[in-house]
Amino acid sequence: MTSLRAPLTVYGMSVSGNCHKVRMLLEQLGTRYHWVEVDSAHGQTHTPDFLAMNPNAKVPLVQRDDGRVLPESNAILYWLAEGTPYLSTDGWERAQTLRWMFFEQYSHEPCLAVARFISGWTPLDSPRRNELPRLRERSAQALAVMEEHLVTSPWFSGRAYGIADIALFAYTDVAADGGVALSPYPAVQGWLQRVREQPRFVPMPTPLPEVQALFAQSI
Repeated sequence: MTSLRAPLTVYGMSVSGNCHKVRMLLEQLGTRYHWVEVDSAHGQTHTPDFLAMNPNAKVPLVQRDDGRVLPESNAILYWLAEGTPYLSTDGWERAQTLRWMFFEQYSHEPCLAVARFISGWTPLDSPRRNELPRLRERSAQALAVMEEHLVTSPWFSGRAYGIADIALFAYTDVAADGGVALSPYPAVQGWLQRVREQPRFVPMPTPLPEVQALFAQSI
């Protein structure tokens, strides 16, 4: 959803899981926003104008109409979800939501997202590809933790779907791009389908053909 008069401007790379999290929630909330595509894989976050907004040189980044900016995908999710059904008002459930969002950034995203990036955005002779076996092993460990939870609970955000599910969905859904199989995790697969069935769900855009070709050669 885009609008030049929207109250929020979102700087993001559409095929990035961290950026797609923000788009998913905005669409599900029905919030007006203006999306500015930023190719972080090719250095567009290192321009002087972007660095003035986020010296950490990363997307996503949201800018309010009053000029204030907020980086970091999960911080953005938390701020957007305040006062909505996507963040529980119960203190214990909010803590559980944060638990899984911290897990996503510390034990999940650094494995699945980095395996996907190396597989699709680095050349076949890149020395970084030596990291893939270990990243895939650690990805499997993170998915096993999720599987154990989902055996007894349908969601990561408490009793209902919420921002912890959005946070974990993005890179889990495209795990195969990084050579990480989801077939050993039936509960994870069931949860992914439940997320896809949520109102106003939007899938992540398909990467460019050259990126998809590298995915296929990296498995």
